[in-house]
Amino acid sequence: MKLHFEDNLDYQQAAIESVSALFKGQEINRTEFTVTFRSGDDRQGSFGVTESELGIGNKLELLDDEILENLRDIQLRNGLRPTESLTTGDFTVEMETGTGKTYVYLRTIFELNKRYGFTKFVIVVPSVAIKEGTYKTLQITREHFENLYPMAKGYEYFQYDSTKPGTVRNFATSPNIQIMVVTVGAINKKDVNNLYKESEKTGGEKPIDLVRATNPIIIVDEPQSVDGGMTGRGKEALEAMNPLCTLRYSATHVDKHHMVYRLDAVDAYERELVKQIEVASLEVEGGHNKPYVKLISTENKRGSITAKIEADIMSGGKVKRQIFTVEDGDDLEQETGRELYANFRIGTITVGNDNQSMELSMPGGEAETPDGIVRIPLPSIKR
Repeated sequence: MKLHFEDNLDYQQAAIESVSALFKGQEINRTEFTVTFRSGDDRQGSFGVTESELGIGNKLELLDDEILENLRDIQLRNGLRPTESLTTGDFTVEMETGTGKTYVYLRTIFELNKRYGFTKFVIVVPSVAIKEGTYKTLQITREHFENLYPMAKGYEYFQYDSTKPGTVRNFATSPNIQIMVVTVGAINKKDVNNLYKESEKTGGEKPIDLVRATNPIIIVDEPQSVDGGMTGRGKEALEAMNPLCTLRYSATHVDKHHMVYRLDAVDAYERELVKQIEVASLEVEGGHNKPYVKLISTENKRGSITAKIEADIMSGGKVKRQIFTVEDGDDLEQETGRELYANFRIGTITVGNDNQSMELSMPGGEAETPDGIVRIPLPSIKR
């Protein structure tokens, strides 16, 4: 069986164009730097260069005023309030669940390379499950993207592994498009993270310094769960990569930095991209013979995003309603010990001020529990 991906959906093309147009006027350009190897005796003093290799990074030639002008043009075209000043390099794309957000930001990578020659991209996600999903999408879309963008053939993508820092060296030195997929938990713990430690496998450099030198374009999937708040470790870790810019994709943004495109729930419904949202409760008073799930709270602790939920658990041969902690990817049948929860799986957990939610994959659709009552939207991509 061969998957077919539509490449002409107008709302997806509009999202891709909105981001790409931010750099209108930028000529194809790149910056080059040297990756060096230093012996142990040289680390405190002068550089003892025993190996030299050319690194290649993104280079932005536009001034802030030029980007701001482009941003305002895009916002006016998309019916958004124009930004008064360019306060950060963060840009927001709001897309409703089920409208192809992952496809959009992956294709945007190749469009930015085609127009401006940018080659270094880092995709930061909130959980291992989403990282695996993004990596799988990169695998199954390879032929599709290489047909759309022949000049991109040979592009490389990988999941960051702290035990294999050599992959970061290749990320820095390769002239091809490089896409690194990483969880926020793998980059926001400086004290125990090899990303911030010198290694011979990276030429004696800290991997983070190689990433910084490339000025990567960072793509954040579900930033409300990555940032950890305005002063959280996740946001600090993103800034430590010295990004050329940060593109933020979600349906439920907490901080809407420089909005460039919006396809909200109402727009998606009016375009018939998703089915009408129906509200239902899984709670059955006085009984445990039907699935019951209630979100109590969500938490981001040192990059570990979890949720406390209430459900009916088999304990000591009896069913008891209990509160317990889950994370993205957990199987509720295993967690509760009950077949009643077969195929119930925890999805994306959102942490934010007045915006706590949890996705729940289940037979018949997906449920979001933003305030303790299970809501069951049934998203469906129009084909």
